[in-house]
Amino acid sequence: MANDVDAVMQNPFDARNEYIENLLYTKNWIDTVQWHLEDIIRDPKIDPAEGIRIKRRIDESNQKRNDTVEKIDEWLLQAFESMKIQKKPDARMNSESPAWIIDRLSIICLKIYHMEAEIERTDAPAEHKVSCARKLDLLSQQLADLTNCFNELMGDILLGTKFMKVYRQMKMYNDPSMNPVLYQNAPR
Repeated sequence: MANDVDAVMQNPFDARNEYIENLLYTKNWIDTVQWHLEDIIRDPKIDPAEGIRIKRRIDESNQKRNDTVEKIDEWLLQAFESMKIQKKPDARMNSESPAWIIDRLSIICLKIYHMEAEIERTDAPAEHKVSCARKLDLLSQQLADLTNCFNELMGDILLGTKFMKVYRQMKMYNDPSMNPVLYQNAPR
């Protein structure tokens, strides 16, 4: 994989036959590219026009990220429905859907990857490496905890003790028909 925010995604999974795998790969690709765009936008010497261009790419990326998370939840909901899981009368809804936990897992994995890179930096002072090692330990625990929460939620859904819904983020700021700045400045 190229280390370039403009590299073309080479998703190895067929969208028709490996739909969930395709979505998960796409989700992680989006997160990785956005991570690097977020680094670029923080360059104190960035040309303002380039900064605006990158900010718009980040906004577009966030929309794609949200849309992909919703598609993952839709796929999971259909999978659960096809299993004909009997929802228990006292079943409760979780405050976070499985796909939004997957979203958080993806971000934690990126943090771990980059924290490891900081520890391995040859130009970093020892105290920086020690601080990053402590943070890496904490991130590793957070990954284990969140993985456990995901597994418990999936198990509870399969047992019928919890259920899920697909909640739409409805990002109005990206919609030219709902953002006043966009629709008031649209050509007529």
